Amino acid sequence: MSRVDVRKTHKLFIGGAFPRSESGRTYEVTDSKDQFLANMALASRKDARDAVLAARSAVAKWSTATAYNRGQVLYRIAEVMEGRREQFISEVSDSEGVSSRKAGAHVDAAIDRWVWYAGWADKYAQVIGNTNPVAGPFFNFSVPEPTGVVAAVAPQDASILGLVSVVAPIIVTGNAVIVMPSSSRPIPAITLAECLATSDVPAGVVNILTGAPAEVMPWLAEHADVNALDGAAPHADWQATPSLSRMRAFVEVKTVWHPMGV
Repeated sequence: MSRVDVRKTHKLFIGGAFPRSESGRTYEVTDSKDQFLANMALASRKDARDAVLAARSAVAKWSTATAYNRGQVLYRIAEVMEGRREQFISEVSDSEGVSSRKAGAHVDAAIDRWVWYAGWADKYAQVIGNTNPVAGPFFNFSVPEPTGVVAAVAPQDASILGLVSVVAPIIVTGNAVIVMPSSSRPIPAITLAECLATSDVPAGVVNILTGAPAEVMPWLAEHADVNALDGAAPHADWQATPSLSRMRAFVEVKTVWHPMGV
């Protein structure tokens, strides 16, 4: 006797939990052959407001964690993703209509990207910051600090690698993020949310809203408690080796003066 398919209705990821959209709305996601894959929650402005509250409550603790600790947390995400590698490959292959081999390359690159940013967690401040020359009995330091709460849109054509490439540099520098993944290929993003929930990422540091960016992002852009926006370049080469530029975009440089001998 054949089994009945278990149809999924994926939820949002807000504050470390998986709530349904407060609106009760969903939308269908299909594969590259227009075959049904799952129902997704369609996020509303109220969901976005809840995500901002969760991100704001998380950013103070996360931004004051040691850089070494943040690096450990990002590395742990890579470990959890590695354990679910085959699931990611299957979902990316179905979502993007690519071969398992190509999907595997995307998934491996996404896992490696977490490791890459984890390695920079306790090093980027020395590169972006500086000890400035001063004509006087003072020390002058430029120190990068996190911007705060960032609202981001992940690329629509790179379901997992593009998403990780957007999220990792935002959170490694101590920010919290509300991100909208690809609206047509969101399933790998929810699987990533499950990895985040079972790793060491504090609740609220990453919040994932599925649905239509055109409905939610304008409202987030006007929200007084959102400090920065990231509209990922739609045709960027996400396979390319990353640079410090994305980390630099989400920090603010503070200058500190200190007298010598004190």
